[in-house]
Amino acid sequence: MRSLKVLVLLLSLVVVVVLPLAAPGNVEGQDFIPLPDDGALDAPEAPTGFDNLTNGLVDQTTHNADRTTFKANETADAGLGPTFNGNSCDGCHSIPVTGGVSTTTELRAGHLDANGNFVSATAYVNQNTDPIPNRSLINLKAVCAAAQETLRPIDDIRALRLTTNLLGDGFVEAISDDKIDNVRLNQPDSLRGERIVVPALEGGSGFGRFGWKDQHVSVLSFASDAYLNEMGISNRLNPNRHDFTHVCDPDPADPEDDANDIDTFARFIRATKAPPRDEALAATAAAKRGETQFKNLGCATCHHPDFTTANAGATMASGDPVPPALGHKRIHPYSDFLLHNIGTGDGIVQDGSPQNTRNKIRTAPLWGLRTHQVFLHDGSATTLQDAIQRHDGQALGVTAAFNRLTSTQQQDLITFLSSL
Repeated sequence: MRSLKVLVLLLSLVVVVVLPLAAPGNVEGQDFIPLPDDGALDAPEAPTGFDNLTNGLVDQTTHNADRTTFKANETADAGLGPTFNGNSCDGCHSIPVTGGVSTTTELRAGHLDANGNFVSATAYVNQNTDPIPNRSLINLKAVCAAAQETLRPIDDIRALRLTTNLLGDGFVEAISDDKIDNVRLNQPDSLRGERIVVPALEGGSGFGRFGWKDQHVSVLSFASDAYLNEMGISNRLNPNRHDFTHVCDPDPADPEDDANDIDTFARFIRATKAPPRDEALAATAAAKRGETQFKNLGCATCHHPDFTTANAGATMASGDPVPPALGHKRIHPYSDFLLHNIGTGDGIVQDGSPQNTRNKIRTAPLWGLRTHQVFLHDGSATTLQDAIQRHDGQALGVTAAFNRLTSTQQQDLITFLSSL
């Protein structure tokens, strides 16, 4: 009899242990794989705030000066163009403070060849006569009429992309590749993201984590690419102006970033604080219930809540050491920084990326979400509910589970998201 009681007790313990693991993240029959706790318990929280203050990487005087450079309006005489999308970094990264998001979009284009492979567009200048090949990014502005880029009908894949948040990206740069891969390997097969290795323009390589297609691994690479492709200002890092027109360019051979502003931009971004939570809203019962729904539905599988950056001195992809201000800090970006097909992809293959990434998009980090006015990679969703309903593909099971919630439960989830 005693043996029977012991057996019953053991079986009850098994039920207690197993059920909580299987139930919360079971998405359309997919066995739940618990997300790893990849943050050291002793790691301090990274500084947060929408206050234009330094995170400690540099002193406030230096940060203020770097911010001034980041906000500066460029002119054609200083190298702007001849084709461009904006005349300052701040013009595309300013909500709610310098370095944040905006509703500005850029245009990407291309077509499929006879084998179904994506080919970047050829843009034309000089009244549609002079070609610029391999131009997936199409600039919408020009310093003169002759430099205005146009497209031909063959390039019928055309997609808009919102500019992304830069606040806290210094901490993202300091996440080790191993941490990102650990999250990927713990995702269910149906939800597993793709990580791609990309070169840092300054040397080295690592898992891409910046841009909608994970096309950059370092903050400096991102700054160099944006200066060249969004503002038309060449700089010391390759590729320089190899696929740019020189119409209206008074000195096409001269790199125009004589002051190495890209280094200032990178230092400014690295010194920004991470986006903060709305602590008052986060403390409400509705937001807490919504956070539970977020995890139970499987949203946190891709919108991974927590990372801890590498220790100070560890080598980043660029070859630089992690600065003490960014090392061993706990952050809450709500992204796995991996590529997923969630049915909203833009059909574009970033230069050098695998063809299978055409309809994949980087998991949008949700920190600072409450400052966004439009959602998804192209801004086509105007409400959080709409953005959720647009999730398909790998996220179809999560969307279906959301639709099975009661209206109150759904609103709790929206309240949680609104606190980020």
